[in-house]
Amino acid sequence: MKTTMKVWAGLGLATALVGGGVAGCADDAVNETEATGTAQTGEAGEGEGGESGEGGVSVAHASTDPVVYGSALAVAEAHAIAALDAFKAGKLDPATEMFGHPVGEVLADMEPVFEERGVDDFKQLFFDASTAVAEGKDEAEVTQHYDDIISALRSAAEKAPDNGSSEAAIAAGITADMIERAISMYGEASGTDRYEPYLDGYGFFKTAETSFDGSSDAIKAENDTLHTRLTEALELLSQAYASVERPAELDANQGQLQAAGSSVQLSLPQS
Repeated sequence: MKTTMKVWAGLGLATALVGGGVAGCADDAVNETEATGTAQTGEAGEGEGGESGEGGVSVAHASTDPVVYGSALAVAEAHAIAALDAFKAGKLDPATEMFGHPVGEVLADMEPVFEERGVDDFKQLFFDASTAVAEGKDEAEVTQHYDDIISALRSAAEKAPDNGSSEAAIAAGITADMIERAISMYGEASGTDRYEPYLDGYGFFKTAETSFDGSSDAIKAENDTLHTRLTEALELLSQAYASVERPAELDANQGQLQAAGSSVQLSLPQS
């Protein structure tokens, strides 16, 4: 457990640990951070307009907008997907970190919204998954932790706010948001040899794919043009993120990706 505390301290998760009801562990993380001077804010940060997390999740709107609410859950799911696939590929340190990231990036900030919506706190599930990887647990156990996370996310999704939007429109909005994040992270990954930005983008792409697959027919029936644009963007991303393994060269056409993302945004219903 001490090894995992070092990882969490490095991710800046001590405060979130307290919020997750594991204060004793948090104390260890804080002490480790103070001793090593490795306090970090993680990848997330409070942005303009009360936004937080990679690419921004407007927590202020999550209690009333089902797309924003769903996108927050999708960010967490993206990291879980990326973590599990990285684990299966033998990339244990990135997997450990990726399971922990959503807590500080979005879930801690979403706590008031979850409480308001009657969603049970599920941050501990991410800590458990991260711990399992760090402690060398086998694939069956890590996968079970992943399944528990997905189940909790699906339950939380059922308590999304209702603003009158159709299920198809909501799914399309969430898919579009994940596509935008995947494109953005590919651009960031192209400017560095670090694995993590690519892995983040991979997770966003896989989550966009899952969201779209579950609502493709409904989206097509409601907005055929948007369905086409989403399909085109996901096809390009499937080539950019062909594997959880980062390729030697990131040679996808960034301009083409950005154009596809823009076409998706322009095809979304304007509120």
